[in-house]
Amino acid sequence: MSFWKYTNPNKFMAISGTLLPGFSILTVVLISIGLIWGFFFTPDDFRMGSTVKIIYLHVPSALIAINTWFVMLIGSLIWLVRRHHVSVLISKSAAPIGLIMTIVALVTGAIWGQPMWGTFWAWDPRLTSFLILFFFYLGYIALWQSVVNHDKIADLASLLCLVGSVFAILSRYAVNFWNQGLHQGASLSLDKAENVSNVFWFPLIISIAGFLCLFVTLLLIKTRTEIRLKQLSKVLTIKKLG
Repeated sequence: MSFWKYTNPNKFMAISGTLLPGFSILTVVLISIGLIWGFFFTPDDFRMGSTVKIIYLHVPSALIAINTWFVMLIGSLIWLVRRHHVSVLISKSAAPIGLIMTIVALVTGAIWGQPMWGTFWAWDPRLTSFLILFFFYLGYIALWQSVVNHDKIADLASLLCLVGSVFAILSRYAVNFWNQGLHQGASLSLDKAENVSNVFWFPLIISIAGFLCLFVTLLLIKTRTEIRLKQLSKVLTIKKLG
């Protein structure tokens, strides 16, 4: 069985239509459990108080924001090498989701950081790289609106995605590269001294799983819409020529 058969639009529409209801249900269930548990049934932190509970929005949205770009990168590489239209449509569809998650991460990070840093914004390595990633998302989305020829714009957007991947990596590992940053270490870590307490860890994992399902749900919906629009465009073009 070849993986590449799923890059056929009809195959993708069939399998995504099957998966979509399940991911939609998981999204509602997991996010509801994670956020309700996290916000209402966990204690306040001894340093940050109740502000710490924003972790259940900040960490999942930040993880999705970063990893969405890597999904776009994979789709872009497949397009550049194999010229499969579904792969680049997945990248195109993922970008608005990543942009929204980046905004959520930046806003919640500012709210969370203010009590600890005394300011909503600091030119911390991770914050700065995340802000640059935000502008790359904007540029990628704008690029898709600027060129009429689909293949040409797909090539340009894919190349931009390759460049932006540097800042996606920096957004993830900046605190490891520069120790002088204000941003704390990873909330989820194999290092017990750095990892969050179990009382916060379990609802956080559920929230992350819920946000992941939300990402997949939105990605499937948006990609299916893009495929339909592309098919409709082909039909209209044929009618005009006829």
